[in-house]
Formats: sequence, structure tokens, C-alpha cells
Amino acid sequence: MENVHRFLRLNKACPKDFYPLPRIDQLVDSTSDCKLLSMMDASQGYHQIMLAPEDRKKVSFITSEGTFCYVAMPFGLKNAGATYQRLVDKIFRPQIGKNIEVYVDDMLVKSKKAEEHVKDLEETFSVLRKYKLKLNPAKCAFGVQGGRFLGFMVTQRGIEANPLKIKAIIDMKALTCLNEVQRLTRRIAALSRFISKSAKKSLSFFKTLRKAKTFEWGTPASLPLKN
Repeated sequence: MENVHRFLRLNKACPKDFYPLPRIDQLVDSTSDCKLLSMMDASQGYHQIMLAPEDRKKVSFITSEGTFCYVAMPFGLKNAGATYQRLVDKIFRPQIGKNIEVYVDDMLVKSKKAEEHVKDLEETFSVLRKYKLKLNPAKCAFGVQGGRFLGFMVTQRGIEANPLKIKAIIDMKALTCLNEVQRLTRRIAALSRFISKSAKKSLSFFKTLRKAKTFEWGTPASLPLKN
């Protein structure tokens, strides 16, 4: 079970960390022509970063058993993602772009030559071991020719649409409320690079969002899905 706290006041008081996250499209595109890949996921990612002792009281919380505080970085802090990305960028700097790509707690080891993959993994494991970062075996795949990474199917042939995301759109029924239209447009946006003239085909949905206050919702045929 994961405990997630919102830390509303703390997040409001903390300045925003504008450390940039990598562009997902560039990361997945960089895997083309790679013979072997290994996808890895950090175990309870954020919790592997320890908090400074003087900061632990800032993330305290009350339970029926008393008051407790985190000793590791919890989920729910607005700068947690930026903090984690800064860490992995620093420790994997010699490898990034060469034989590894990292997006927060998602890692992908890539090898242009199959015979080099074990060596690339050894280099990566050495870094993980040095900084005491653990992986989640259930979410790792080693030495494969393709797999899911950051929502895309990556293979040595190139990037392919994730079948699960396609199925999610196909299985949608007629749209009867604003939230359903928003959900659909997000799903289409995630697949836009694989859909010819996606903006034109989605135009009716975006027009509906603009006139949401006057659109008559509630009937099964409010906004049918076609083509």
C-alpha cells in the first residue's frame, strides 16, 4: 500500500523547481536501431531519496497511532519529480544518450550491438549499486527486442503505437459528458504521431469542449464516435 499525502500548505510555501524533464518523444525515438533493450523501473522510486534530518518534520502527518514523519521523500511533493530527475541525470550522466535513457524512475538500457548488452547492463547495475537504488523486478524486462517504455512500444524497427491505448479508444461508447470528451482528446493526443491528420479528425471534439456550457449532454447519442 502506498501512502500519498497532498501537502497542500507545504507545496504552496515551496518555490517551484523548474528543473526540466526529458522530452518523451526524443527518448523513445533514440531507441530505434537498437538490437537489445532492457526496461527497468525503480522500486518505490521517490522513497529511495532520503530527506535531510532537519526537513523531516515538514512532512509529518497525524494518524490514530500518533504523529509520524517521513525519513525518505514522499509522493505528493510538487518538486519530487524534478528532484528525482536531477538525481538520475547526475548519476547516469556518462551513459545518458549512449546506452541508457532515464525518465524519472523509468530506465531503458539500449545497445546497438546485441553482444554489448551485458556490458551495458553491468555498467548500469554498477551505478545503481553505488547509489543504493533498487529495482522492481515485476516491472523489469531484460534483453528484449521490444517492449513498452513511457507509454510507447519501442522496437528495433522503430516506435509503434501502444495497443492498449488504441483499445481504450475503440472501447469507448458515445460520449455523454464533458469529462468523457476530455478523456478522449487526451487519448488521441497521446497517439497523434500515429494518426494521419489527427488534428482535423479531432476537430469536432475540441469544438464541443469550447461550447461545453451550451452543449446538451446526457443522451446516449450526444456525441457518437465514428471512424
